[in-house]
Amino acid sequence: MTEPATRPLPLRLPSFRNLLLTRMGMMMALQAQAVIVGWQVYSLTKDVFMLGLIGLTEAVPAIACALVAGHVVDNGNPKRIYFLTVSALFINSAIMLATAGGYIDLAPAVLLPVIFICVFFSGLARGFLGPSSFTLLSRIADKADMPQASAWLSSGFQLAAVTGPAAAGLIYAAGGPHSAWWMPVTLMGVALCMITTLRPRPAAPRTSAREPAWQSIRSGWRYILHNQVLLSMMALDMFAVMFGGALAMLPAYADQVLGVGAEGLGILRAAPAAGAIITALVFALRPMRYLVVKRLLMVVTGYGLAMIAFGLSETFWLSAALLALGGAFDSVSMIMRGSLMQLLTPEDMKGRLSSINSMFIISSNEIGSFVQGTTARLLGLVPGIIFGGCMTLLVVALTATLAPNFRRTTIDSKTAPIIPSPPPGTNPKPEEIAA
Repeated sequence: MTEPATRPLPLRLPSFRNLLLTRMGMMMALQAQAVIVGWQVYSLTKDVFMLGLIGLTEAVPAIACALVAGHVVDNGNPKRIYFLTVSALFINSAIMLATAGGYIDLAPAVLLPVIFICVFFSGLARGFLGPSSFTLLSRIADKADMPQASAWLSSGFQLAAVTGPAAAGLIYAAGGPHSAWWMPVTLMGVALCMITTLRPRPAAPRTSAREPAWQSIRSGWRYILHNQVLLSMMALDMFAVMFGGALAMLPAYADQVLGVGAEGLGILRAAPAAGAIITALVFALRPMRYLVVKRLLMVVTGYGLAMIAFGLSETFWLSAALLALGGAFDSVSMIMRGSLMQLLTPEDMKGRLSSINSMFIISSNEIGSFVQGTTARLLGLVPGIIFGGCMTLLVVALTATLAPNFRRTTIDSKTAPIIPSPPPGTNPKPEEIAA
C-alpha cells in the first residue's frame, strides 16, 4: 500500500538528515580508529590475544557506564549528552594522534600502554553514545516511520563501515600511523559540528515523580527481563556475534592466512559493510511493515554459516565475499532489532532500555573480541573462527527452543501502539507488549 505523499518520511526531515550525517561521520571515525589500533597493536606484539584484549579494554568501562547512562539520558537532555560524548571521543582521538601517530616520540614499551589507556577512555564515552543517540531518534522521527528510519541509519552506518576501514587501511599503508590518525580526528570533529544542527522535539511532560537513580535503573532491567521478545532479541545478537564474529582477528588472518598487508586488511574490514549497505538500502527504499521475528533466527543462521565458510577460505577475494555475505545477513538483523527496540520501548524509558541494549551490543562486539582472541590462542586462528560459527548456530537453536513466544511474534509497524511505561513495581506481560 502506497503511503500518502504528505507523510513526513524520515529523509524529508532536516534533523533526521543531519542525525544521519552526524552518525556517519562519527562511525566512520570509530571504524577507522579500530583498524588503525588493531594493526598498530598487532605490529607491535604479533599476538592474536592482544587483539582480543583491545575489545575487553573498551568493553569493561563501556558496560559500566551503560549501567547509569540510560538513567542520565532519560532524566537529562539527550542532545547535550550526545554532544558531550562525541566531544570526549574527539579529544581522545586527538590524544591518540599525538602519541600513537608519532608526533610525541614514545618507545614501544610505553606506546602500547598509552594506546590501551586511550581505548579504555573511549569505552567510557561510548557507554553514553547508544542511549543518547537512540533517544534523539525517537524525538526526530515518528514511530510509524521507524523501520524506514532504522534502514536509512543502518545504510549510513554500513557506508561508514565500508569507507572508514578501507580508507584507513590505504592511508596507513601509504603514510603509516603518522598520517592515518588524522582521519578519525577530522571525522570526529565534523560529527561534533553536525550535532549542533539537530532540532529534536522536546520531551513529553512527566506524569510521575522522578525515580531515584537505583530504582530507575532497576525498573529498566525489570522491564527487559519480563519481555521475552526484547530479551531474546538482545541475547540472540549478543551470543551469536560474541562467538561468531571474526573482525577482531582480521589483522592476524590477513597476515597469517591470506598474506596481505594493511591495504588488504582495510578491504577485509570493509567487506561486511559492503554487503550490509546494499541490503540496508533495499529496506530503506522498501521498508518492512510486518516485522516477523522468526526471520531473525533465519538471518543469524545465515551469518553463522558464512563465518564457518570464511574460516575455511584461503583465497583473499573469496574471504572478502563471505564477509560481505555475513554483513548482508547482519544488516537485516540490525534493521529489525532497531525497529523493534523503538516500537516496543516506552517513551519515557528510551534511555534506560537503550543503555541495556548497548550493554548487550558492547558485550557481543568488544567482549566478543576477547573471546575470539582467547579461542584463537587455544585452538588456533582458523579452528577458532570455525568454532565460533558453529557456536552461532547453537545459539540460534537454543533461542528457538527456549523462547517460543519470540519466534511466533509478528508486529505491524504502522499500528504498533505507543507503549506507556509500567507503574513502578509492576511487570508488563509479554503477550501485551508483542500483541
